[in-house]
Amino acid sequence: MSEPHAHATKKEVKRYWIVFAALTVGTIITVGIANVHLGIILGIIAAVIVALVKGSLVAGYFMHLFHEREFIYFVLAMTGVFALAMIVLILWTAGDQQGDPHGIYRVPAKHVTGDHGAHEDAYETPAGEAH
Repeated sequence: MSEPHAHATKKEVKRYWIVFAALTVGTIITVGIANVHLGIILGIIAAVIVALVKGSLVAGYFMHLFHEREFIYFVLAMTGVFALAMIVLILWTAGDQQGDPHGIYRVPAKHVTGDHGAHEDAYETPAGEAH
């Protein structure tokens, strides 16, 4: 093994030990947060912050994601695009509720409970008789 390669390996091993120590400290902080009564909101905020830090250390160093910046940014951008598309689709179909007279999927008024969905234009059979 060449000397520069051995030095680089020792540097990487040292980095992993530092990350391991940081994760250990994070775990100790997590246990401390669980044993101190901070209240629900403050306790959740503190636990989420510690979990985000620990998760980013694991993902960044042990899963080598800090070296894949362009791909990670692409995946995050696509996640945002698809999340926005799902929100738009949900808002677009908000009016398609059961019993409403518009939308692709009409539900006959007799199948909807309560008076909020009762419509006068219930489905009729081809013979003209109401169901």
